Amino acid sequence: MRISPKYDVAGGVGDLWNELRRPQPYRWPILLASCAFPAFFLYFFAQERVYAPPATPDIVYITSFAPDRSEDEIIASNIANQERKEARQRLLDAQLETRREMYRALGKATGLDTDKMEAEIAADRAREEAAKQAQVDKALGRTVDDQDAE
Repeated sequence: MRISPKYDVAGGVGDLWNELRRPQPYRWPILLASCAFPAFFLYFFAQERVYAPPATPDIVYITSFAPDRSEDEIIASNIANQERKEARQRLLDAQLETRREMYRALGKATGLDTDKMEAEIAADRAREEAAKQAQVDKALGRTVDDQDAE
């Protein structure tokens, strides 16, 4: 039973066999070159590479607190952390204020009106805060009357 009646390979194979049986001086080199070209492409371009999936990582849980801590220990730890956070914020605020003082001194030494510049900066910040608050109020559907009631 044939797969398709359109294609008859018997005639093509018979023609090839007739050509190969004929005595020609270059028939074997031509046959080898004809087979080498597709073999080259099949070898280099049709190789299947299968990569193994990566190994699943081992998960190690690091606990920083003892699991049997009491409520008082948790509260004491939270208070200590809050104090460290506030101390760090005070340090950052002091550094920022020192930097501002240096810029004020530089501005006064170069003849700039630093008080006027600080007032403009404060006004700009107030406008930005008011705009942000207006956006929040608009998003939450608040009106001016609602804010007065709070």
